[in-house]
Amino acid sequence: MLRVTGIKIPVTDKVPDLQAALLQKLGILARDLQGFTIYRQSLDARSRQMLYWVYTLDARVKNEGRLLKKHAGDKTVSRAALPVYRPVKPGREKLPHRPVIIGTGPAGLFAGLLLARTGYRPVLLERGADVDTRTRVVARFWQEGLLDPGCNVQFGEGGAGTFSDGKLTTLINDHRCRYVLEELVRCGAPEEILYYYRPHIGTDILRLVVKNMRHEIIRLGGEVHFNAQVSDIATGDNRLQGLVINGTEMLPATVAVLACGHSARDTFNLLVERGVQAGPKPFSIGVRIEHPQELINHAQYKKFAGLEGLGPADYKLAYHSPHGRSAYTFCMCPGGTVVAAASEPGGVVTNGMSTYARDGENANSALLVGVTPEDFGDDHPLAGVEFQRRWERLAFQLGGENYHAPVQLVGDFLAGRPSGQLGKVRPTYRPGVTLQELKKCLPAYVVATLREAITVFDRKVYGFALADAVLTGVETRSSSPVRIWRDDNYEASTGGLYPAGEGAGYAGGIVSAAVDGLKVAEAIISRYRPLD
Repeated sequence: MLRVTGIKIPVTDKVPDLQAALLQKLGILARDLQGFTIYRQSLDARSRQMLYWVYTLDARVKNEGRLLKKHAGDKTVSRAALPVYRPVKPGREKLPHRPVIIGTGPAGLFAGLLLARTGYRPVLLERGADVDTRTRVVARFWQEGLLDPGCNVQFGEGGAGTFSDGKLTTLINDHRCRYVLEELVRCGAPEEILYYYRPHIGTDILRLVVKNMRHEIIRLGGEVHFNAQVSDIATGDNRLQGLVINGTEMLPATVAVLACGHSARDTFNLLVERGVQAGPKPFSIGVRIEHPQELINHAQYKKFAGLEGLGPADYKLAYHSPHGRSAYTFCMCPGGTVVAAASEPGGVVTNGMSTYARDGENANSALLVGVTPEDFGDDHPLAGVEFQRRWERLAFQLGGENYHAPVQLVGDFLAGRPSGQLGKVRPTYRPGVTLQELKKCLPAYVVATLREAITVFDRKVYGFALADAVLTGVETRSSSPVRIWRDDNYEASTGGLYPAGEGAGYAGGIVSAAVDGLKVAEAIISRYRPLD
């Protein structure tokens, strides 16, 4: 096939005629075109006069060699090369027991899927509930403020990403990324995630996808156990021997993928107590900011806002303070909601979520400032966890100790005064909000950096500093505060344990976590021979 880049179609064209544009670009007749597919679609919004969809197309043509010679020197026409995932060769070492996977977030599910597909019949352990039960439990928390520490936005089938925007953008460049997207499509995700420049699934479709992945793992010989928390590990000669489930059941295991997620604080504590090497790592804390989605649409699309097919606008912003701190937006959810994401009693945690349609009235994103182990004031491996906990508990107290979140209007936050009443922007956080001063539940340097950043971001996205925009505190779980050490073979300091994904400190987001799960599964496959 030929890969043709840079095909631009005005967004005002209701039905883009890609074939006509492709024929013109290549200088061929329709009879010479045997078919084409979209490899990538992005939006060029740099011009105020017109917005363009920009396509990269893979085309099957007659006389491909002759066309390549004709377009020699034209960098926009080349031979297409799709990344192909090639399984690793299985090793020869005997596996005494079925491999175990702790956690069913992206890392755990993709590690489990690959191991199941290769004949290893993995056993997946999930401390939370299946996605349907979990959805009901989370809905009750949002409605009534009744937190279940074992099953919530952080714990349960699909991991924390299940209640998010289902964003699939990633900064990593790895051939496994395409494989991850293809597997998601196979399990029910929309096919457009294979080519759209900012792919997302949405929380509603993602719940179906993770359920289908579970069914596929079981069909291939794996097992999935819910409400099964690893409460202890048994070792001998510094190698894994077994896992204690729910404090009572011993499961023999010599190989376990540790994909527990970034909020498994009790698991982190257990590992450190049992001598597994780990350390604190940088992460970020801050707030969620909410604007009317219509405001963001006009700021980004200008006169084209509201045009059918454009969808809700988003943004991605960063600011580097002269004082050395950095602030940035993260996990932007167009047409979404701010959600209660606590996993421990006595703490308020926020996150963002949207459905596939992204049809809510507000846009929200995390507005974060980076923190490092130097900020924690302690070199203990779990110092970052205690740092998170401190601000979450202060937010809980400010909110009224009922999981209501403290909120402040942007205008008041910038002026350093309390908010007396809400404005035109209605907060979407449930079970409720309480007007407070957010400086009471954030470090002073975070508050100062956020104030600087909001003013700068307003020059990039007009209206970002809208006085009535709502800040909701606190967001502390943007990434893991812990990194569990592993060697070049992906094995922890305790042999047989394989840390993986975001919780272990090696990923950030759905795709990168899934890729890391695949890498760990490959390490196991390359060492051990299949059970089947």
